[in-house]
Amino acid sequence: MAAGSSSNYWEDLRKQARQLENELDLKLVSFSKLCTSYSHSSAREGRRDRYSSDTTPLLNGSSQDRMFETMAVEIEQLLGRLTGINDKMAEYTNSAGVPSLNAALMHTLQRHRDILQDYTHEFHKTKTNFLAVRERENLLGSVRKDIESYKSGSGVNNRRTELFLKEHEHLRNSDRLIEETISIAMATKENMTSQRGILKSIQSKMNTLANRFPAVNNLIQRINLRKRRDSLILGGVIGICTILLLLYAFH
Repeated sequence: MAAGSSSNYWEDLRKQARQLENELDLKLVSFSKLCTSYSHSSAREGRRDRYSSDTTPLLNGSSQDRMFETMAVEIEQLLGRLTGINDKMAEYTNSAGVPSLNAALMHTLQRHRDILQDYTHEFHKTKTNFLAVRERENLLGSVRKDIESYKSGSGVNNRRTELFLKEHEHLRNSDRLIEETISIAMATKENMTSQRGILKSIQSKMNTLANRFPAVNNLIQRINLRKRRDSLILGGVIGICTILLLLYAFH
């Protein structure tokens, strides 16, 4: 009866071990697919960012992270339970009572230990790869945001610089128009001064003739009146033109 009870205990442990191994196998396949899909999504995002300035994060990135954390915890729990079953199987093989079966039991136990080791190694490898990809994606996302921030700031600075350059060019044009207006006014003044000298010389000669010939005096006075009127008209026209040029230059 004791041998039958021990045999049932051993078979029950093997049954539990096989059940946990099957569950772990399915979980690890799903876990590997999740990590692979995350890597592919990251690669597609990187290629898209090389041709687009869009910095939208990976689609469903947060949900993938939550799934990763949940599945990692479940697999760790299953690995812990399977480790406990293997420890119980090791205790059973070391107990006395069935020496003739120890070799077969040890072989079976070693096979379950090898499976546990393979699953543990596969889990840690997949988890490490996933964390590396996620860390790289977070780093690239941060770099992309910094680049976009720099581009946005440079765009604002470029617009400001362009406005400053336009304003500077407008001021230069205004200065040039003012200088041209002043040059015209100076040339007009010189011409008027020259004409005044000529007119004074003529007037002096006419006064001399008027003093000699009274009959001509009246004619000279009329000519002088008309000359003053023409001078006033000419001065008024020049003044109006100068004012209009200055108003145009400042507008």
